[in-house]
Amino acid sequence: MERFHGKKEKCLHNNAGGIADSPLKICILTYRGNPTCGGQGVYVKRLSTALRDLGHSVDVVSGPPYPQLDDGVTLRKLPSLDLYNPDDLFRVPSLKELTSPINLLEWLGVSSGGFPEPLTFSLRAYNLFRNNGHAYDIIHDNQCLGYGLLGINALGLPLVATIHHPITVDRDVEVEAERQSWRKLKVLRWYSFLVMQGRTSRKLSHIITVSEASKKDIGGAFRIPARKFRVIANGINTETFYPEPGIKRLENRLMVTNSADTPLKGLRYLLEAVANIRKKRAITLTVIGQPKKGGVIDTLVRDLGLGDCVTFTGRIDDNEFARYYAEATMAVVPSIYEGFGLPAGEAMACGVPVISTTGGALPEVVGDAGILLPPGNAKALEKAIVNLLDNPEKRETLGRAGYKRVLNNFTWRNTATNVVDVYREAIDAHR
Repeated sequence: MERFHGKKEKCLHNNAGGIADSPLKICILTYRGNPTCGGQGVYVKRLSTALRDLGHSVDVVSGPPYPQLDDGVTLRKLPSLDLYNPDDLFRVPSLKELTSPINLLEWLGVSSGGFPEPLTFSLRAYNLFRNNGHAYDIIHDNQCLGYGLLGINALGLPLVATIHHPITVDRDVEVEAERQSWRKLKVLRWYSFLVMQGRTSRKLSHIITVSEASKKDIGGAFRIPARKFRVIANGINTETFYPEPGIKRLENRLMVTNSADTPLKGLRYLLEAVANIRKKRAITLTVIGQPKKGGVIDTLVRDLGLGDCVTFTGRIDDNEFARYYAEATMAVVPSIYEGFGLPAGEAMACGVPVISTTGGALPEVVGDAGILLPPGNAKALEKAIVNLLDNPEKRETLGRAGYKRVLNNFTWRNTATNVVDVYREAIDAHR
């Protein structure tokens, strides 16, 4: 993993007290920032805290649902119509709300089956920075990539963006998973914002991504030259994910952290493997997540007769993760593609043996500290799970190796230090 943390070429001022060594005023943009929204929310929370701990001033500008930030990091809320709020899903805005051109654009986008949040958030952010953007040394976009960023760049503000993985992969997997043509067109309409993201990202000078796999695939999907990328691995929060030696590890207990109804996460292949294994031996699966009632995964669990051995936890508190991992015999990461692979790293941080696919960046995270298999292969998962269940010594060896790998390679302090290097490059390039 040395490539994640190697020295980068720098063009910095070395004058005492200059920009090269002074604390920075940083603004992180995220169009939705709650950690329960997925890896991007975790990224904003952990990176902002690590930057604060390095002595920098950090503001996070976010649309709803808003992030839960640590003390010392300032949240600046950028309200939207919030039409995907599950408590008031697809509500009809008032006429007063629709007098705002950006609100009208958001409502029309949602009404026509699109996903306008990246665009409308970026336009609201541009309006914000037109008035007071020069209060910051650097603006850091978290995979919004809306056209408004080009306006922010035109204001003369140094700007970098993180692209976690090519969302074109999500689109292609979801299109393939749909059987009916009209549903395929619906998926394509939802992902139409990718045209904007590709155009915007090609205009940016500095792009952070979290793995070599993401760098390659994003560069190909969005036609971005490799020289614009800086590869910096995510950290793993070892305050949440850590070994719990006082808890007895259960036998024949699998665990997976999964956005249950997302085809990209490959849960269906793990369920098929479990259905075959339970014909020969006792086995249980705990899924950290909750499928949609009547959705693909909910239906598959019923069709495979797994209701008595598969448990969905729903959302859990951070302080519960370590206990769940401590009770698991092993963790399985069945994803078709991961831009980084936080679930694999989090399981390794808990000292749990990991079986993972080779989808995307997972081999870069797991390395030789876990078992790697091709994605989308239930038979391969079945064989690997049974072999590891029958080999407790190997489980112990892999658990120790994974824990050591996380401590040596994936800390948020390392991530933040390397991100600051990129900030300074971008600042220097703007001079």
